[in-house]
Amino acid sequence: MSHSPRPRTVVSCTLLVIALCAGVTACGSDGNPLSARPYDAAEEIAFNGPSTDGKKADPDKPLEITAEGSDGRLTDVTAVDASGRYVAGELSADGSRWHSTEPLAANARYTVRVSTEDDDGAPGRKTLTFDTGKPTTKKSVDVTFSPKAGQYGVGQPVTAQLSVPVKDKAQRAVVERALKVDSTPAVEGAWHWVNDKELHFRPKEYWPSHATIQVHSNLEGIKVGDRLWGGKAAPVKLTTGDSIIAVTDAAAHSMKVYKNGAEINQIPVTTGKPGFETRNGVKVVLGKEYFVRMRGTTVGIAEGTSDSYDLPVYYATRVTWSGEYVHAAPWSVGSQGYANVSHGCTGMSTSNAEWFFDTVHEGDVVQVVNSNGHEMETFGNGFGDWNLAWAKWRTGSALVGGTPEGPTAADRARLRPQDV
Repeated sequence: MSHSPRPRTVVSCTLLVIALCAGVTACGSDGNPLSARPYDAAEEIAFNGPSTDGKKADPDKPLEITAEGSDGRLTDVTAVDASGRYVAGELSADGSRWHSTEPLAANARYTVRVSTEDDDGAPGRKTLTFDTGKPTTKKSVDVTFSPKAGQYGVGQPVTAQLSVPVKDKAQRAVVERALKVDSTPAVEGAWHWVNDKELHFRPKEYWPSHATIQVHSNLEGIKVGDRLWGGKAAPVKLTTGDSIIAVTDAAAHSMKVYKNGAEINQIPVTTGKPGFETRNGVKVVLGKEYFVRMRGTTVGIAEGTSDSYDLPVYYATRVTWSGEYVHAAPWSVGSQGYANVSHGCTGMSTSNAEWFFDTVHEGDVVQVVNSNGHEMETFGNGFGDWNLAWAKWRTGSALVGGTPEGPTAADRARLRPQDV
């Protein structure tokens, strides 16, 4: 068989490009191109990678192989380093392009094997090697602290959101060691890795009332790992007000509110009825909304059924992202203090809801006991951080124990919206 060389193609935005030209005809002994021996596709391959100029490839740039022309295509591509580790990649459905889907290693030698096929089915093969050097780019781990500066309740956790994921435990320890939370008066506290990009900090017990909390990072300029360096983080100053803790006993249909340890109010309430039980456990006030329109259709209740509702709700204090509130429920005043008739929220009279709305602030504690409902999700539906025992909380620190990879399956299964 004969092959005519084609001009070499250069694509500067990729690490490696192999151009496969068309017009190759295979000559098998029986005239069947599928039985032909694969030819050396060297004449049809243009390679602008590091081997042409003696330089090593940048491992941060992707590996890409393309077939030129309308009558030639890639059938298989493998890239493997000297230790035998394959580079994950993806071949397009039409065989025109293959590209790597994971980073290359630094200071490694790679062997790339390319199989091709022309329009007549004639197979071609080519093997190339190249070396990678040191990366020319670095990733920066920037940190964003929450909440924003201001005054909060004694249950407010501090969160740190990372700009890039950090999975390795040793790297997590570097990050965590640099994130500082200083409280006056001093408290015992710890970070907990919620997932690869998010950490929460809480004390062993609730924050003291009228405390000052300074949050800052010493991570900038610190090497976290290969190609990974600490970035910027704006410090945050928080304060706490009075300790406000509301405890709802779902079985007794009553809420007691405590200020700095002393009971200041007892309110008759109604909580979730069977099938819509209010979550047990500690929750933290996420915000307050004077008016919320609550509709059963938003939580999967068909319009026109016995459980359907569409109500204007006032003095709504949110405690989960999925729609659990403490709010005014004038339609159920006759049941408040006697029966649970809501769809998961804690309802009370309008005057009591207004008092509660004016008394609590973001970060205050709302706890439910003696409900037949699920336990409050630890993460992902607000702040259920306080439902983890202190010993368990500390195992989420990279400086102490194992690090969880996010909400548990049970947590995710319980992330159900609920209103009213």
